[in-house]
Amino acid sequence: MPDRGGGSSGPRIRVGRPSRRTRTLLITIGVLAGLMIAFVIFAGFWTDWLWYRSVHYSSVFTTTLWTKVGLFFVFGLLMAGAVGVNIYLAHRLRPPLSAMSLEQQSLDRYRMGLAPYKKWVLLGVCAVVGLIAGGSASGQWRLWLLWTNATKFDVKDPQFHKDVSFYAFDLPWYRFLLSFGFAAVVLSLVAAALVHYLYGGLRITSPGGRATAAATGHLSVLLGIFISLKAVAYWLDRYGLAVKSSGFKATDNWTGLRYVDANAYLPAKTILFCIAVICALLFFATLWRRTWSLPMIGFGLMVLSAILIGGLYPAIVQKFQVQPNEAAKEAPYIQKNIDATRAAYGIKDSQVKPYSGTSESSTEKLRAEADTTASVRVLDPNVVSPTYQQLQQTRGYYAFPSTLDVDRYSDAKGKEQDTVVGLRELNINGIPENNWINDHFKYTHGYGIVAGKGTDVASDGSPDFTEKDLPTTGQLGTYEQRVYYGERTTQYSIVGGPTQEIDYTDAGGEKPFTYTGKSGVDLSNPLTRAAYAVQFGEPQILYSGAIGKGSKILYNRTPKERVESVAPWLTIDGDPYPAVVNGQVEWIVDAYTTTNGYPYASRTTLGDTTTDSLTDDQRSVIAQQNQVNYIRNSVKATVNAYTGEVTLYQWDTQDPVLKTWMKAFPHTVQPKDKISAELMDHLRYPQDLFKVQRQLLTKYHVTKASTFYTGSEVWEVPDDPAAQTGKAVPPYYLSLKMPDQSEQAFSLTSTFTPNDRSNLSAFMAVNADASSKDYGTIRVLQLPPNTTVDGPKQVQAKLNSDNKVAPQINQLKRAGADTTVEYGNLLTVPMDGGLMYVEPVYVRGAGNNYPLMKSVVVLFGDRIGFQPTLKAALDEVFGPDGESTTKPPPGDTTEPPTTTSPPTTSPPGDATLEQALTDAQKAYDDGQAALKKGDWQAYGEAQKKLSEALKQAREAEKAAKGT
Repeated sequence: MPDRGGGSSGPRIRVGRPSRRTRTLLITIGVLAGLMIAFVIFAGFWTDWLWYRSVHYSSVFTTTLWTKVGLFFVFGLLMAGAVGVNIYLAHRLRPPLSAMSLEQQSLDRYRMGLAPYKKWVLLGVCAVVGLIAGGSASGQWRLWLLWTNATKFDVKDPQFHKDVSFYAFDLPWYRFLLSFGFAAVVLSLVAAALVHYLYGGLRITSPGGRATAAATGHLSVLLGIFISLKAVAYWLDRYGLAVKSSGFKATDNWTGLRYVDANAYLPAKTILFCIAVICALLFFATLWRRTWSLPMIGFGLMVLSAILIGGLYPAIVQKFQVQPNEAAKEAPYIQKNIDATRAAYGIKDSQVKPYSGTSESSTEKLRAEADTTASVRVLDPNVVSPTYQQLQQTRGYYAFPSTLDVDRYSDAKGKEQDTVVGLRELNINGIPENNWINDHFKYTHGYGIVAGKGTDVASDGSPDFTEKDLPTTGQLGTYEQRVYYGERTTQYSIVGGPTQEIDYTDAGGEKPFTYTGKSGVDLSNPLTRAAYAVQFGEPQILYSGAIGKGSKILYNRTPKERVESVAPWLTIDGDPYPAVVNGQVEWIVDAYTTTNGYPYASRTTLGDTTTDSLTDDQRSVIAQQNQVNYIRNSVKATVNAYTGEVTLYQWDTQDPVLKTWMKAFPHTVQPKDKISAELMDHLRYPQDLFKVQRQLLTKYHVTKASTFYTGSEVWEVPDDPAAQTGKAVPPYYLSLKMPDQSEQAFSLTSTFTPNDRSNLSAFMAVNADASSKDYGTIRVLQLPPNTTVDGPKQVQAKLNSDNKVAPQINQLKRAGADTTVEYGNLLTVPMDGGLMYVEPVYVRGAGNNYPLMKSVVVLFGDRIGFQPTLKAALDEVFGPDGESTTKPPPGDTTEPPTTTSPPTTSPPGDATLEQALTDAQKAYDDGQAALKKGDWQAYGEAQKKLSEALKQAREAEKAAKGT
């Protein structure tokens, strides 16, 4: 660009040039620094490519990479071109500087200094804005893929009658394009104004016109484009009202149009669109009129209209039309929100039925129902992890997760039973001596799965293991027990080379092993080793003799991390769980597709909604979008614990979001019919989805707008009474039979309480058995509004203060100096119109530092049982033959005794009854003696004998009466 500006250049100052040696040194340092930076970038790229290729998802890497590269260059070049062209035009349109004002004389030194470098400055400015814009655009690769592969929902919004896909896939992309356009115009406007000012096209202090005709026309066109984009923004804002969030009726994330939106904001946006179009045309007209008077008048009118029409008018409508009759005005829009929210979260078909909460049935019927309604799980996976650790850890370098998992396995008779399982994973902190070889070459994997019956415990209160020891043996049969991939396996390992691993240790010593799986990245290439040395910051990878032929590096080893890496468009459930499937340990990972653009559906924050008293960093959801208003459990994924192989299965075959991603990443998700029957037996309803749905159901169990508006039936998820953390009670897996079911089904359950109250308002259960035709059916039992049925917090308080239970709890605490009592999961079981609560009680201390189950509390109505076993507790509440041993006779307000002490006399002439009572008294005395000594095994045996003796006494008494 030739310089037509004149003026004195002023005195020149010579600066000494550095010596040749200095220049050579500086150039060398610069080249080396550039090479190092380039290799670091290459190392990240190369290792990512090798990892994706090793897990056979290289198409995910290439699709994501080329999409990012394409967006980077396209939008980077567009931004650089827009700014560069406007700088060039501003320079070409500069006026001749014939008369030099004082302002121009002060600018002349800058013009002269810039003259030799104008091309480089232009290229530099374009490069900077292009790199920034390209980097920003590359981060929008998800929006691009969703827009280009969009699948219709075949559901239309009730206001604009557009398919939901427009809001979920199209509108976000259009908004990005609009924001990019605004940025390009603003940067171009600023750059052009600076160049015009520098070369005299714009004047601030000089006399005469403030702008040349050329500058006026140039800047007016840019302002016209800006106003045109604002017009487009107004038009898109009309549709944005359908997905706009606002606070309404105690719902912070209410989404969709309300009365004021449909009758004030919507027409206002349309009017503002028309005004903006006219204003833009006035700016474009300055190319001929060469004056800004009309455009500025139009711009002022647009600003005033935005204030009056876009702000003041809706406020007037809200104040004088809506508020005086808000319930009637808002009712149609509330109904749209209810319908859309229930559809978006999959709770539309939830079955809400009235439930009395009390039972008038006979004790005989209730006792029979107690055995058949539910397989009550007394082994709490949230409590017994230390017990598994103590009894089955076997070596310090193994560990179990802090919260175990509940699954289903068949017992020796082929009957399915709830089972508490934990994987014996590698604990890097438990290695005898931590060094680089031990941490990454010797100790590389865990070993075996440990399982215990969920509905029973051993006589001493420890888990009744169905799979145990090292290597494990039991009912699971033969399977690959080595665990190279697990929730605790966060470090890399190098396997398969000259350095043998420690497989496990038994009485014969350490057993060596060399990994033979197909997982991992081969390290035979020196360039690959150098790349991983840089990537992990570990130079020894490059030159260590422990790495040789066959060496492979394993990393990204947690199940959630692997699934999230191969499917970066999925939201990952916080609780993967292991299962033995076809002779392999498979991690089962639930994954979700989400969107934040479902019209009228209220939003939820996944990080908050899925948090409960058990959530920690290891069990938290990995969310691509933290705020969502649509979610589906669309994918079931497995990660092989030995090979690390990741398989994605299409679970929700109707989900349009999943179909869209499957178009973007073809051949990455397997069809649903590829799921084997054995794997299907272990799939279950995911916890995080259930938590989201139960939170929405606190308000959206209501289906009528009038009831929703009053807020009279708002529920809340109660806090966990056992944890005392102020966080929500976790949902519990439990096999139970709901009132409309003919048999038990593996279910996920939770309770609700009224807003700001502690009594029970509803019970929720979803069929969690993936092999069932009834899978995913949500059943809610709603208690009468005036019910006095106790909620979890009240039940826990009642148990703690009961005149029978409290002394025995205190007696358990006094068994030893370090003894503590821990409460297990408080399970709620609907039964014959009433509600039965069951809670195991664990004791830690008195000779052990891990919890053992010592008692079970059962509560039904006003009846409380506290016994060493569930059966004995049920017998105490209902009687072995339906005759309750705890319910006082009518008119008798005396509390039952603190322990079940048998009478010492019997009707004369009945030797059988006399002997039974004698045996019962002896068993009771033995139990009390064992309790004082802290001998829990003897105490448990004594309580069993006591229960048997009492049963014999009742039978003998009935026989005597019959005669």
